[in-house]
Amino acid sequence: MPLAEDLHGLRDARVLVAGWGISGRAVIDPLRILGARIVVTDGRADSLAEAVGLGLDSAPEAELLAAGGLDDIALVITSPGFRPEAPLLIEAARRGIPVWGDIEFSWRVDHAELYGPTRRWLVVTGTNGKTTTTTMLHTILRAAGLGSAACGNIGLPVIDALRRPDVRVLAVELSSFQLYWAPSVRPNAGAVLNIAEDHLDWHGGLSGYVAAKARALAGNVAVVGLDDPVAAALPHTAGFRIGEPGPKELGVRDGRLVDRAFAEDADLGPADTISPPGPAGILDALAAAALARAILVPPRAIIAGLAAHHVGPHRASAVRELGGVTFVDDSKATNPHAARSSLLAHPHVVWVAGGQLKGATVDDLVAEVASRLRGAVLIGVDATKIAAALARHAPEVPVLLVPTRDDAGVTAVTDVTPATDVTDPDAVMANAVRAAARLARPGDTVLLAPAAASLDMFRSYGHRGDSFAVAAAELTEADLGTHW
Repeated sequence: MPLAEDLHGLRDARVLVAGWGISGRAVIDPLRILGARIVVTDGRADSLAEAVGLGLDSAPEAELLAAGGLDDIALVITSPGFRPEAPLLIEAARRGIPVWGDIEFSWRVDHAELYGPTRRWLVVTGTNGKTTTTTMLHTILRAAGLGSAACGNIGLPVIDALRRPDVRVLAVELSSFQLYWAPSVRPNAGAVLNIAEDHLDWHGGLSGYVAAKARALAGNVAVVGLDDPVAAALPHTAGFRIGEPGPKELGVRDGRLVDRAFAEDADLGPADTISPPGPAGILDALAAAALARAILVPPRAIIAGLAAHHVGPHRASAVRELGGVTFVDDSKATNPHAARSSLLAHPHVVWVAGGQLKGATVDDLVAEVASRLRGAVLIGVDATKIAAALARHAPEVPVLLVPTRDDAGVTAVTDVTPATDVTDPDAVMANAVRAAARLARPGDTVLLAPAAASLDMFRSYGHRGDSFAVAAAELTEADLGTHW
């Protein structure tokens, strides 16, 4: 059945919106336009009350799972956070009720032309670098004079971007969760930047994670990062690498970005002015350039767009320099692969790390960067796992664990003033930053690259990065190490 008929068949049908977050709220307007009868479910009573306040029906999950609770539901639109084994979704699938994510719904809304002519979709995914690549791509599209929106996992729901009449091209960042629930998406071009262990608990292992990421490559042009062995093994039509590009590739030659995939030898500008600097930033720029070139954006617009791009907060941002020591916030490095790029960008590092590893391991990372480490200061629920990897692969590196009240058996950081309330995440971070400062020498970088998610302690990775920056700002030279 055509996509438009799928959606217009929702008139007077009962549609369950599972999860009242940003994505859940975004689908309400088009569902109302389509004439659907909407019911919302969420685990929080205040969310259900908010939905009722907007004139929507609501129901707790237990009520929906009870006998007859899903009898009149024609479609479930799920938040990307719902796991495939969630009881509600399993029961819906058992009954033959379609389950779509908000991206699947957005794709169908776009192709039904509910908000005007269908847009061009350029999709970015990967374990790391998604947001930087998406913002680079958006900046390039703007430089080309194309009405563009950066949307998806980057913050702006795709539905909200579709409602903007000036937007003709979507730079869409998609997570593995969003792609899992979006089987119909066929972008004009899609890129898989890299693939490393992440969200393995959600996907049931690496193969499920890779399969979800690979959905970004189902469209007209499939772009992969060739320096990443897992991404490079996926079916593709073009690739990018940090070195000399071959045919059907983008790469770097004599310090310049070069396109040999969509032209003979198109110059795309200097590599040494890319923000953020370093190999990871250059690879992100090449990926963004590849997606833009796939829809015939001229090289001059790519050069102008990359020159105008500047890295956002919590992405390898220098937040303080004190006594020759630089403090860098890369709180967005929420897995070992992202932390690797950050650690390799600095020759001498005091590493601030820890949080929720989400099933990933750090042994390979520690073994690779051990020679760069002056010390490591660890926080969070999986701090001891990182400490164990350091003991195995970098036994000469000083390792300090900052305790919380739940870490009674953990060795406390020495020479650090105790926090009044060590369960306060900002107090824990302040202790960690002071400890790291005392391990640092002039010329070193104190680097927050956690290799782990933040929600065991912080509201978000942004909160974690802000906490690091505040703690660094409060240091004085007396806090720096003097025993070197």
